[in-house]
This record gives sequence, structure tokens and C-alpha cells, in this order.
Amino acid sequence: MTRIWSWLALALGLVYFFLPLIATLEFSLKMRRGVYSLDAYRKVLEDPQFRETITYSVVMALITIAFGVLLVVPTAYWVRLKLPRLRPLVEFVTLLPLVIPAIVIVFGYIRLFNTSSWLPMTGTATGTNLLLMFGYATLSLPYMYRAVDTGLRTIDVATLTEAAQSLGAGWITILAKVILPNVLIAVLSGAFVTFAIVMGEFTMAALLNRPAFGPYMQLMGANRAYEPAALAVIAFAITWACMGLIQLVTRFSKHTKAAR
Repeated sequence: MTRIWSWLALALGLVYFFLPLIATLEFSLKMRRGVYSLDAYRKVLEDPQFRETITYSVVMALITIAFGVLLVVPTAYWVRLKLPRLRPLVEFVTLLPLVIPAIVIVFGYIRLFNTSSWLPMTGTATGTNLLLMFGYATLSLPYMYRAVDTGLRTIDVATLTEAAQSLGAGWITILAKVILPNVLIAVLSGAFVTFAIVMGEFTMAALLNRPAFGPYMQLMGANRAYEPAALAVIAFAITWACMGLIQLVTRFSKHTKAAR
């Protein structure tokens, strides 16, 4: 009887999750009356604004990932090696973006870095892009830090550091050639989550007036009928691709460890 209820709950969960997606997919194919077609997808892909916004978001995602790796890996490594007592405090700080809304963060950025402040970052496109990248890095910090910290738990950080130092390696060499390769799978997992967050984020990009993919989806949703459904399917496909890559990377990591 328990197994029946378990399967029933699973079936209800799958229906609740997939039914709206199937309905959205079907609606996106009905742009041509009476037949299914890919006209909505064709119009979206041919739109220059779509190419501009998705290119912008992809570039911002890659820059955010690079910044996140440079920030999180040394921090997590140093906390685990030298400052283990500060680990609860660091974990608390990294979890704050989960409880502080993105709109609060971006309004704080605008208030601190507007054109009349001591550091007018919003006065130029480059400064605004940099500010948006910091915002994206803040939103992805809980996931990136957790992934890297979990990866560091699986290796003997102290022993690897002592061995590298005994061979004359400096701190940068240790991080780049010893620690990072050993936690690369964890870093990639955090990177894929960061990519998915950046591609779908709306609040920060809209309030900072940046040509990102999230605001473009909202703009299409306010002015078109079938194209927003096609964009929603594309956005879900990007997210699922990132989740699939995480699973693939995790499985590859397990096979590699088993082979060793």
C-alpha cells in the first residue's frame, strides 16, 4: 500500500511539473492556424534583439563564472586550511543572497554607485556591466561556494598543500596546479548553476537597463502571443541542459574515482 501511494505521489508530481510545459510547448507550435509549425521559433531566432540579448547574457555568464571561481576557490581553500573556525561565519555570509531579494541588492547598488556618488559606475556602460556582473556573482555565490566547499571536503587539503610546499610551490601554483584540478568537477557544477541563473535573471538586468535575455523575455511577453511561449521553451531547454551537464560531470567524476 505504501508503494502505491509513493508511485501515486510521484505521478502527481510529474503531471504537475510537465503538464504546464507540454501546454506551453503546444501553444508555441500553434502560431499558424490549424497546423503545428515552428513559425514562433523561427521568428524568435531571426529577431536581431534575441541574438543580441542572448549573446550579452552568455558573455556575462562566462565573466561571472570566471570571477566566481577566482573569488570562491581561494576563499574556500584558505578557510578550510587556515581559518576553520570562521567557516560557519563564511557559510552564513554566502547564504545571505538566498534571503535578501535581488531587488534590494540592485537598489543598494543604484543608491551607492549612481552618477552623483563617489564611484559613479552607472554613468558608463562598462561600469554598469561590471556592477551587473557583481550582482550575478552575488546571486550565484551560495551555489558556487557550496559546490567548491563540497569538492574540498573530498580531498586532503593540508597534505596536498604540504607536499606542494615541500617541492617549492608558491600559493598561486598550489591553487592553480594542485587544488583547482582536484575540485574541477565541483567548480564546473557551480559554473553550470551560475550560467542558468544569469540566463534567466530579470530584476537586476531590468533595473540597471542592460540588454540581457531576461528583460527581453519580459518584453516579448508583454507584446506578443506565441513568441513568449517559444522563448519559455528555449529558456527551459537551457536550464535543463545545464542540469544535464551537472549530472554528466558528476557521473564522470564518480567513474574517474572508481577507475583510480
